[in-house]
Amino acid sequence: MSVPVSIVVAVARNGVIGRDGDMPWKLSTDLKRFKALTMGKPIIVGRKTLESFGGKPLPGRPHVIITRNRDFSVEGAVTAASVAEGLAAAQRIAAETGAAEVCVIGGGEIYRQIMDAVDILYVTHVETSVADGDTFFPDIDPALFERCEETAVPAGEKDSYPTRFAVYRRRPATN
Repeated sequence: MSVPVSIVVAVARNGVIGRDGDMPWKLSTDLKRFKALTMGKPIIVGRKTLESFGGKPLPGRPHVIITRNRDFSVEGAVTAASVAEGLAAAQRIAAETGAAEVCVIGGGEIYRQIMDAVDILYVTHVETSVADGDTFFPDIDPALFERCEETAVPAGEKDSYPTRFAVYRRRPATN
């Protein structure tokens, strides 16, 4: 029995999620939501994304790092050579720890490769377009995912932009 797989992402109106190895905004409110959504759950992250936040695992979350570099290792984290291998490792960790879901936290290429295995999307829609972004989130197909929650969040004092927190669930397969 596998646990649900979710994606946690912040996306600009034009699909941008990153620029020059970083996020093109400061969103303290979203970082608090990210922490609440991922704490205690195994997370799948690409090597470049891990390096973008300091190269060390985030506390309180078992990490599975996707990398083609067989010599890459991080203390306290599992590495995997492919998304499929990483997903299997994260599911094992979830079973061992009793975690309710596996969270995928990026980057863009990891999101594209894992989308077919995802059950839930936790999307922070950032109310701006980023002209010079270089990393994008795939379009959310409304035939596959249904938006079941959405909350408008005004920009707090440490937020660059207002946002909308949305939750999408995969629609049941129809035969």
